[in-house]
Amino acid sequence: MGKPLDIVIIVVYLAAMLAFGFWGKTRTKNSADFLVAGRRLGPTLYTGTMAAVVLGGASTVGGVGLGYTYGISGMWLVVAIAVGLLALSLFFAGRIQRLRVYTVAQMLRLRYGVDATSASGIVMVAYTLMLSVTSTIAYATVFNVLFGTNRTVSVIIGGAIVMLYSSIGGMWSITLTDLVQFILKTIGIFALLLPFTLSKAGGFAGIRERAGDTVFDLGAIGMPTIITFFVVYSFGMLIGQDIWQRVFTARSPGVARWGGTTAALYCVLYGVAGAVIGMAASTFLPDVEVSDDVYAQIAETILPVGISGLVLAAAVAAMMSTASGALIATATVARTDVKPLLQRMFGRPAATGNADARGQRRDGGDDVHSDRMYVVVLGIAVIVIAALLNDVVAALTIAYDILVGGLLVAILGGFLWKRATGTGALWSMGVGTVVTLGTMAVVGDVLANEPIYYGLGASLLVYIVVSLLTARTAPEVLREWDDRLAGRTDADRVEQR
Repeated sequence: MGKPLDIVIIVVYLAAMLAFGFWGKTRTKNSADFLVAGRRLGPTLYTGTMAAVVLGGASTVGGVGLGYTYGISGMWLVVAIAVGLLALSLFFAGRIQRLRVYTVAQMLRLRYGVDATSASGIVMVAYTLMLSVTSTIAYATVFNVLFGTNRTVSVIIGGAIVMLYSSIGGMWSITLTDLVQFILKTIGIFALLLPFTLSKAGGFAGIRERAGDTVFDLGAIGMPTIITFFVVYSFGMLIGQDIWQRVFTARSPGVARWGGTTAALYCVLYGVAGAVIGMAASTFLPDVEVSDDVYAQIAETILPVGISGLVLAAAVAAMMSTASGALIATATVARTDVKPLLQRMFGRPAATGNADARGQRRDGGDDVHSDRMYVVVLGIAVIVIAALLNDVVAALTIAYDILVGGLLVAILGGFLWKRATGTGALWSMGVGTVVTLGTMAVVGDVLANEPIYYGLGASLLVYIVVSLLTARTAPEVLREWDDRLAGRTDADRVEQR
């Protein structure tokens, strides 16, 4: 059982999350408000929510743990995330924002004119669902220590709160809670953990004296691991629905570009700070067996009561922001892409009442109730899965590898290569996914590096060859795509004629 004051701080934080959920509901009038905050976030809200969603438990608790084990070299996981976000923001965010879609699969449909690309939604749902599950399991471990509850009860408490505030006001609620979580993480890492641990370790001189020069070696974690971080996490930032859905919330391409760039630079500082905290802790907490426990151990051993509660709240905030973002992304893709796909597979005509002629969601207020129900049902699914599974690292790794190995080439290729065709994209996604999974089976280790490399290579080769061997994409499809990228409206096109 945790210290009473720390428990009070966490309870107040959880109550505040629910309160912000209801506040967000007052700003939610239609489906666009619920799914993408009405596409009207300014620089401050956009930067805060983007930084919050990409910096989850792996970046916070995991980043400190990597610093504990590998010294300053532990920063590379978060730096890889930052590089991916920077590339997304500078080169793709403006164009993504102008497309005015809700999901990655809708972008594929718009670019290639092939409805079958909605199958990518199944991969995206698996990825975002497991991301939400792993985050739920992570913050439940904090509740285990604080409240003295068993694992299942902890999962239910945390999962129910995330599901409730996400379903009440959708993306507006998530944006407001993300801003609070961003502030908490900033205070917890930069204003509390970093100075306290550095002081306890005797500063950088004390760290060098006690731990030696090796903790300052940037390559200590190993070059293959560093490269894999960039391949998986940097590329994952470019194509994940949870990240794209935040890009859709920006009120303009400029906000998406520069707000995201600011968030990426913040991530670099966050990664360095986490690694320094971990390496400092290694000098006075020498016997921690599980590196992910270092964050909580610091809070329990060297921080005064109250401050330790704020630091633990920062960890919970990091995990909840990722869980809620992944949950609404799962709900969006499930309703927009997967449901129509399943209806077609079983010979039932897909409902068109909430889509226009191009397959884009309409923004009618009557859709909000359905959107909310998808979040509730999938939120319950997240709670059940998180309660049943002890370790989902392997499942998340599979989802990440399929996401990058199967979808990356078709998505980025759509922006970069006009000659690419829908058939090439479909074969690329199929072959990339099969090769990634097949390599995992052959190697016998889902955590190995080879599957993602073989999957990406096969996906790229098939994409190029099949695209060159098949008929070009219809001119009217490319014309619509170019108009969207340029931000031209139907009125602009009529005027040009």
